[in-house]
Amino acid sequence: MLRPARPGRTTADRVAAALLALTGATVGGWALLAPASFYAGFPGGGRSWVAPDGPFNEHLVRDVGALNLALAVLALAALRSGDHRTARLAGVVWLVFAVPHLGYHAGHLAALPVADRVVQTVALAGVVLLAAVLCRPVRAGGAR
Repeated sequence: MLRPARPGRTTADRVAAALLALTGATVGGWALLAPASFYAGFPGGGRSWVAPDGPFNEHLVRDVGALNLALAVLALAALRSGDHRTARLAGVVWLVFAVPHLGYHAGHLAALPVADRVVQTVALAGVVLLAAVLCRPVRAGGAR
């Protein structure tokens, strides 16, 4: 459950950090623990967003899983911390990952059905937006 607000943290910060932690843990856990399943079946529901992009590479998929789990840990630290610097750091680190990730996929949509193109782009843009929420400046007195 979300912890009560601390000075300098908003509900938006806590929700963004929680959603990023959940995203990183879900994607990361699946890719690290079951790389072939992740490759063939991500994001689930009969869709496949990874396999159309090239041949299976277990090493690469497991590395992506570990990266996402590391990002989840950082987002969880931001969620649990009362320090706005931790939240900002988490946001910046997620942006370093999420912006090029979105850029790559935005330029490589042709292999996906139209509905998946839309869903994938919205999902990846959502991660960028959540990370940006954590990067907002803190005003004097700790309020955002």
